[in-house]
Amino acid sequence: MEIIVRRITAEDREEWFNMRKGIWPDAPDEYLSFDMDDVLLSEDDAVFIVLVDAKPAGLIEARLRDYGEGCETSPVGYIEGWFVYPEFRGRGLAGVLASAAEDWVRGKGCTEMASDTWLDNENSIRAHLKQGYMEVERLVHFVKKL
Repeated sequence: MEIIVRRITAEDREEWFNMRKGIWPDAPDEYLSFDMDDVLLSEDDAVFIVLVDAKPAGLIEARLRDYGEGCETSPVGYIEGWFVYPEFRGRGLAGVLASAAEDWVRGKGCTEMASDTWLDNENSIRAHLKQGYMEVERLVHFVKKL
């Protein structure tokens, strides 16, 4: 099994979009695609794709942020999105992707990496914990129709 991790390019746009659909399946297509060109050009964003035997298997989107919940430094790296296709899960690819993002953030001078997920996303919570992330806070959002 050959595993390659590399930065995403404009040629990967369709696959990247499909993986974003996997992360945020209920989001409208316009929302998922609105910032892709900006992310490709930004010095504060990086997207890494992992290929297994030349087949796209997953990605991670990372960004520099001024603040991350539970962090003591600024700026911090932040995992904005993290996805591995179901048929590739359980092979350590989430860790390969996390390491690529963490290395990129270290190269930007950061000493902390933060992330978030939904309270009911048990797969994501397990993946974060497996990679050494610790839970620092929970947040409940409210809405009232008027």
